[in-house]
This record gives sequence, C-alpha cells and structure tokens, in this order.
Amino acid sequence: MPAAAVVIGSSVVLPVSGLRQRGVAPDGLPLPEDPSGLTFRLEHPMQARVPRLETHASAPESPRIAWHTATSIGLPYAGHLENGTQLPVEGPDWVTWNPNTDSRPNLPGRLYGHEHTIRTIIKVLARYRRAHPSAPRVVVGDISLHSGGVMDQHVSHENGLDVDVYYPRRDRWLQAPTSTAQIDRRLSQELLDGFVAAGATKIFVGYTTDLRGPRDIVTPYPNHENHMHVRFRNPG
Repeated sequence: MPAAAVVIGSSVVLPVSGLRQRGVAPDGLPLPEDPSGLTFRLEHPMQARVPRLETHASAPESPRIAWHTATSIGLPYAGHLENGTQLPVEGPDWVTWNPNTDSRPNLPGRLYGHEHTIRTIIKVLARYRRAHPSAPRVVVGDISLHSGGVMDQHVSHENGLDVDVYYPRRDRWLQAPTSTAQIDRRLSQELLDGFVAAGATKIFVGYTTDLRGPRDIVTPYPNHENHMHVRFRNPG
C-alpha cells in the first residue's frame, strides 16, 4: 500500500512505511514496543454504533480454562509462544474486543498467552471489580496468536507476554473508546495501578490520558490513547 493516508470507514490509516518496518525502528534498532494502533479512531465515527452497556445480568459465570505450561521464546517483538493458554472471550470481569473489526468478542486465536500472563490478567481484573463493584467489565484486546509470532496490527505481542487493555469508558459502553474524552480516568488509573502491583514490567499509555505510575514501568507512547499495553516478565 502506498505510504499515503487512507480513509477506510471510521478509521484513518496513518502512513507507516516511513516509521518502521516490522520490528525495526528508523535507526535500524528493534522497536522497544508495539505502536499497536495502526489506525487513529475519529472522535465521531461515520457509522453509528450500538451501545454495549453493562448490566449485572450480562456477566457470565467463571469460564473453564484449559491451562497449559507454556514457553515464551525470544523477545516480545521477535519471538513465539509454545503451549499457550487461551483467555476465554468473555468472563465475569472482562469482555474481549477485536481491533480489526471494532467489535466484540475478539477471535479466540488472538487471545493466547503464557499461563502467567493469563492468570495475572484474571487476578488483576477480579481485584479491580471487587474494589469497584459498580464498574463495568474490562474490555481486553489482543494478547498473542496460538503459536505467537507476527501478529497483524502489532510489532510486539509475539511471545504471549503482552496484552492490550482498553480504558474504562465514562458511559460504561463495553467497547474501545474513540476519544480520550470518553475515558474514565479514575477507573483507568485504578486499573493501571493494579497491573503495576501485579508485577507488570512495562505499561504503555497515551500521552493525553494523564495516567501515571513508576517511571521505569509506565511510559507514554504513540497510538495508546484508547488502551494501555501491559507487558509481563517471562517466568521461564
């Protein structure tokens, strides 16, 4: 595709050829993170969306999970995953979001991670919901593919140690925010703090979100205005 901006539906695809090749920064060094949103969402999408509101009756029981002992090989932007565990597409504290179709749920094949990653996500979201029982469930995006490796829309997310978590919305819709004005910053900060306390090694946030944390962990990064990108250590 030429390196010109292209309007597709409700998204403006930003030129990327001058910014990166897959996993390579302009200076030839590996990108330290994934500019995972290759599209910038307009504040007023061209196509009307049906509100996805949270209700107490909509939260399912805890799903059964087939746990596996995984191996995360290589780097988040140059690696793969063996014997990963899939996060269910929906649970009592979360729903999942497909960034390609802007819809829920996400595809199961995009929700594989190291079992430490999956257990930590579930633990953090459960603690967050217990602390905020009236808060809607959390919208979770991509983790990794079944065997890891290159994932569309991402430079990282290759070895089961990364997850995209969308900021809670003020209107309680269960979908990705389309502007920072829609973000509930108080709940977003609480969610971020939970991941920091659970041992996240890096969390990338948007520059205009005003979310804060330890400087060696929480880092403002382009294209993260509607979600935080959480990275965990490799247990193996």
